[in-house]
Amino acid sequence: MSRYKNTTQRMKRGEMIRKERPSINFFGTTLYSKVPQSDSDIYITTQEGDRLDTLAFQFYGNQHMWWFIARTNNLKTINVPAGTSLRISQNKNLAKGF
Repeated sequence: MSRYKNTTQRMKRGEMIRKERPSINFFGTTLYSKVPQSDSDIYITTQEGDRLDTLAFQFYGNQHMWWFIARTNNLKTINVPAGTSLRISQNKNLAKGF
C-alpha cells in the first residue's frame, strides 16, 4: 500500500523537452498534516551513529517508517547529529493516514 494514497498533493508544472516535441509534466509534492502530540509519545536524545531508519526499526519494528519520525520532527534527512532531541510518536497508525 502506498503511503501517498490518501494524501493531498500540490502540483508543480515542469517542462521536459523531447527531441521530437516538447511536453509538459506535472510533479506532485505531498502535503502532510502535523503529527499531533500525545501523552504516549517518547522523547529521546540521539547518540553518535543514530539514524532515523535504525530508530524506526527499534521503536516500530520497521526501518521503512523512518520518514514518519522525520515528519514528526520536521527533519529532511535520515542522518541525525548526536544530541538531537526527537519525539517518537507511539501512534504509528497515524502513518497510514499520511
